[in-house]
Amino acid sequence: MKSTIVYPVRAFQDNYIWVIHDGRHAVAVDPGDAAPVNTFLTENSLKLCSILITHHHADHTGGLRELSTHDSVQIYGPTQENIDYVNRPLSEGDAVHLEELNIRLRVLEIPGHTAGHIAYYDETRLFCGDTLFSAGCGRLFEGSPQQMLESLEKLNRLSPSTKIYCTHEYTQANIKFARTVEPDNEELRQYEQLVMEKRSIDEPTLPSTLELEQKINPFLRTKSPSVISSAKNFSRIDCDDDVAVFTAVRSWKDNFK
Repeated sequence: MKSTIVYPVRAFQDNYIWVIHDGRHAVAVDPGDAAPVNTFLTENSLKLCSILITHHHADHTGGLRELSTHDSVQIYGPTQENIDYVNRPLSEGDAVHLEELNIRLRVLEIPGHTAGHIAYYDETRLFCGDTLFSAGCGRLFEGSPQQMLESLEKLNRLSPSTKIYCTHEYTQANIKFARTVEPDNEELRQYEQLVMEKRSIDEPTLPSTLELEQKINPFLRTKSPSVISSAKNFSRIDCDDDVAVFTAVRSWKDNFK
């Protein structure tokens, strides 16, 4: 496998457009804005070969019109969502071979945030859009709690060493909520300190790892006694299965200040 770099190109207030490159060729993930991508490509003398789209929201697709004018660019995206400029639609089980970088990514369907949301992954990396965040998960705009939980469980079965490349710098706010759910989680407390240090010097908190998220992310910890207890206290009803726990915690987060 070629040596590649995954670089976070910043966009809007808190988006990351991940650019995978080898010093010559580049692939952009969820480019909501073309301008910072084009600037990065020019400054680093990179040729854009492919674009990977996880879902249809404008802050992930807004740059497609301009970026589609790059010579021979391939634009991959979910079959189940109608996204202009996508010329390589993908479904669960498909694979993307980024020949110039010698990278092969497999596709997972992970509905919940949107109906047709997909993720791209290989042995070491997961590009999961707005489904899984560090210490959090995406809002349910089009899917059900059960769908989102099933999607998160699918991601939770990947290798613990998998690096999580999500697309928003939400970590600090997510930790504030996660600490409310699990105030005695020591791993979470330590992570909070690390994140505070990084953000104080404007460093990205991403990528995370699945191993870390399994220890600190309440949306991956619906079987944890402490998360179950907090979900029951919040909802005032018995949370007798994972879906009920997830539903309670997601509702709590939606209204958390």
